[in-house]
Amino acid sequence: MTKTISTIIGSALLLTSVATAAQAGGLERGGYNWDLLFSEERFVTEGGVIYVMPDRKIKNAKDTNPLDGNENFKKSSTSETPDYSVYKFGAKVGITPDLDCLGSYSQPWGVHTKPGSNWAGDNSNIETKISSDDWGLTCSYKFHVTDKGSLRFIGGVSYQELEGFKTRMVNGFVPLLTHGALDGTGRLNLSADGVGWRVGAAYEIPEIAFRASLMYNAAVDLGEIGGTLDLTQLPKTPANPLSGRITDVYGTAEMPQSVEFKLQTGIAPNWLAYGSVKWVDWSVLDVIAFCPTATKGKVACGPSSPARATSLDLMFQDGWTVTGGVGHKFNDQWSGQLQVSWDKGTTTGLTTQTDTYLLSGGLAYSPNKNVELRLGGAIGILKSGSYGPTKCTGNVACGADATYDFGNDLVTAVSLSGKMKF
Repeated sequence: MTKTISTIIGSALLLTSVATAAQAGGLERGGYNWDLLFSEERFVTEGGVIYVMPDRKIKNAKDTNPLDGNENFKKSSTSETPDYSVYKFGAKVGITPDLDCLGSYSQPWGVHTKPGSNWAGDNSNIETKISSDDWGLTCSYKFHVTDKGSLRFIGGVSYQELEGFKTRMVNGFVPLLTHGALDGTGRLNLSADGVGWRVGAAYEIPEIAFRASLMYNAAVDLGEIGGTLDLTQLPKTPANPLSGRITDVYGTAEMPQSVEFKLQTGIAPNWLAYGSVKWVDWSVLDVIAFCPTATKGKVACGPSSPARATSLDLMFQDGWTVTGGVGHKFNDQWSGQLQVSWDKGTTTGLTTQTDTYLLSGGLAYSPNKNVELRLGGAIGILKSGSYGPTKCTGNVACGADATYDFGNDLVTAVSLSGKMKF
């Protein structure tokens, strides 16, 4: 049954990746996935791309802070989320019959919102974009504990790089007073890197395609996040010594730890059932303050610090994702799979990341024993919610710049990947 069902497993892994990218709670984009490590073949390479089309629409937007310029003459509705792509690549080598290692590239974190500058809430966001690159090495060692079952211990490390920016309207009076010579916007640029690690275990019975695995991914300490605060679109004023220039700034943050349990088993000839539960500690990202580097060592940088120049106000809550699916092998070349998943929203009122419900399906085609091609798709619902004043860390007022609503919106995704095995 192992050989019969291996293609179904591959198709299931493809759709799990589609679901992760399409639901994207917190700053999750491609997430973590080490399942290629379990491939039966000694040499396996895999690469793919996922294209996600979220259709989040903002409505009823109002500028609620008259001190930064009244933007209510602009549109009260806009589209927030551009389409995006997620790439991944992995290569697994069986060093011995029991020792396997996987080298991987992925894009675990990211976000891109672009409501633009012609809406009433542009003082909260014009465009925000964060992207990441992760290079990992993960190995496992297998022990045969029964005649049919084996226990596998897993461990690995990753190096991650993150970069991004946020642009928003800082003072809407400026373009009116300067007749458009300055547009009143500000931009925060940032970059960081860090090292993470993971550990886990799996129990397998290949004869019935059974596998239960538990993986822990440690938090990635980004240390000091470097960046710049560009306020060159504001006139220089004594009241704000940072206006009219670019200032080097810094902050601190870490990417969240996570735990994921996966279970799969053959349920009949050519049929596979599987499911997973994942928890992500998104609450570690609350208010990330940025202070001028000139103040480093003189005063602590935090949400309530007198040196705070700006901040990323996220205030996420922990995320949960539950997935279940079934796969079927039609013949030696074709197999298919269907999956449903639910992702608990991470927003506490400062983002549009609410609960997501997703249905995904896919096909895998193997023209020969060495090549496998997979095509997947997904459609889902992004639940409704609102943005507005939220209690924040350090008694900082968050979400006091604007209010807006969003309804139940559609998200779709497609995925294409290929696998070569020897």
